[in-house]
Amino acid sequence: MSQLPFEKPGEFYRGNLHTHSDYSDGEVSLDEAVKTYQRNGYDFVAITDHFIPQFDFPVVDTRPYRSDDFTTLIGAELHAPSLENGEYWHILAVGLPLDFESTRENEDGPALAARAAKAGAFVGIAHPAWYGLTVEDMQSVSSAHAVEVFNQGCAADSDRGESWHVTDVALTEGYRLNAFAADDAHFRNSHPDVLGGWTMVKAEELEPDALLGALKAGDFYSSQGPLIHDIAFNGDQSEVEVRTSPVKSMMLIGPKSRYTATHGAGLTEHRFPLEAFPDGYIRLTVIDESGKRAWSNPIWLDSI
Repeated sequence: MSQLPFEKPGEFYRGNLHTHSDYSDGEVSLDEAVKTYQRNGYDFVAITDHFIPQFDFPVVDTRPYRSDDFTTLIGAELHAPSLENGEYWHILAVGLPLDFESTRENEDGPALAARAAKAGAFVGIAHPAWYGLTVEDMQSVSSAHAVEVFNQGCAADSDRGESWHVTDVALTEGYRLNAFAADDAHFRNSHPDVLGGWTMVKAEELEPDALLGALKAGDFYSSQGPLIHDIAFNGDQSEVEVRTSPVKSMMLIGPKSRYTATHGAGLTEHRFPLEAFPDGYIRLTVIDESGKRAWSNPIWLDSI
């Protein structure tokens, strides 16, 4: 199952892909931003400050923070005109070169995203629900690898942290992309925008190139707390077996209104029949007793 990371070699590494420091509008220094994640058990972090003239187009060099048991990915949050509603694009680019050229005159969001992808970045469509991104906006970014389906900062700021609705509509229309969770940390004193959502990346080593390769391949799932241990199809692909840390709900979700679910205390495994999903995709959501969620990437049924 090339889409599924669980049987691939390596281990899962926990990381945050969307973080701000005082190189842009974050409220803590670069040192404090990185070390917040390091001391809270993360394996890696990407500092993604706002790539705009106001902050002199920063691509922050975090290489001095790399060690044998913690690493960093170099990136930025890119901006250019404009969504259907007139808002500037927010595009996450992780794995940028330090000399990535500033936004060009008349360069729109999809073109800027394509240039970042060509430069080697993992490209994510940031927080769609927060600023009204439409399905048409999303589908215009042909170079995107994934969409940010949960953003802790947006959840804390405005209760617009989850973006699965617009993502599911785009997936139902055939747009194939993965899904990640992140903090979008600015380290506000007024509300919690850190340590709320992260990405679990399956890679053979804790090394930037290995992590970036895994991200681009979709070898990850996202979480607020629960662990997904395995998603596996049986021989004739009529069932999918799920194993997780203890949760109260497991939901297999597909296009349109298609879903199947099981609920109960301390669930750790379940076999889902796939008869309700004749085509399209499936994705897993699990919810633990505290209401924290974990999400798989979409799994395309014509590719298993």
